[in-house]
Amino acid sequence: MPLAEHLRELRNRLAKAMLAIVVMSIIAAFYSQQLMDFLASPVPACKPGQSNSGGDCAVVVFNRLLSPFTTTVKVTLLAGFILSCPVWLYQLWAFIAPGLHKGEKKYTYYFVAAAVPLFLAGAYLAYLVMPLSFKVLISITPEAAGNQLQLDDVLDFSVRMVTVFGLAFELPLVLIMLNALGVVTGKQMAGWWRGVVMGIFVFGAVATPSTDPVGMIALSGPIIVLYFMAVGVSILNDRRRLRRDPDAGLDDDEASRLDLGPDDIGAEAVAASGGLPEQGGGAADGGRSHRVNGYDDIT
Repeated sequence: MPLAEHLRELRNRLAKAMLAIVVMSIIAAFYSQQLMDFLASPVPACKPGQSNSGGDCAVVVFNRLLSPFTTTVKVTLLAGFILSCPVWLYQLWAFIAPGLHKGEKKYTYYFVAAAVPLFLAGAYLAYLVMPLSFKVLISITPEAAGNQLQLDDVLDFSVRMVTVFGLAFELPLVLIMLNALGVVTGKQMAGWWRGVVMGIFVFGAVATPSTDPVGMIALSGPIIVLYFMAVGVSILNDRRRLRRDPDAGLDDDEASRLDLGPDDIGAEAVAASGGLPEQGGGAADGGRSHRVNGYDDIT
């Protein structure tokens, strides 16, 4: 296609994706109250008659006039974006797929098939950890103060937790893809384990919005387990690749074993070709050089 056709196709794909998001957002708007209750459920809410002073519970409130409207719009758009993901992911794939080779398409199928369950597992773990994170953060409140949380802040906190946990669970998949492309080996990744474990804990402490040890450990522990699983899969893949191609394990500056002829593989010696007549050497060099029409072999 010429460039104009590519841009026109991109415009059509984006329009279809945006239409799907808008339609699903309108449908989600009818369930906005249930969605906001679901997002606020990890907060330890105060029971009727229970005071919110201290760190036992909290009250979810709106402190600005437009907060109920903006929060509802934000929640419905987020729900529409998630519910319409099969449509816009297909539009993205339909735009990219014609430029991929058959082998690249195969790896893309594997990547998507593994990426979606990993992201959902991370999001589910984040939803399980959020009540503990809220409880730990609220427990720091002194007795003289109370906890009134804006629903906007709760929503932002929940989205950040789900996004961070979901994307962090994609790390092993990225490492396996790099190994499949030959960028890193399983042995190299196994040698990095000390630095990787330390880096994962640092990432868990910085990336989690709660900044509490519960969220850090809950995020870092599964990622470390997934990392070592990725190392094991990469080592098995390297062994399989080495069986298929013995030279695959060589460095770029390391030469493979030379094949010097049939004798190296146990075959019978190949007779000399009869394409040229017998070439006798001259007496001056003891018969070592062969001449045809006055020219030796090298000439």
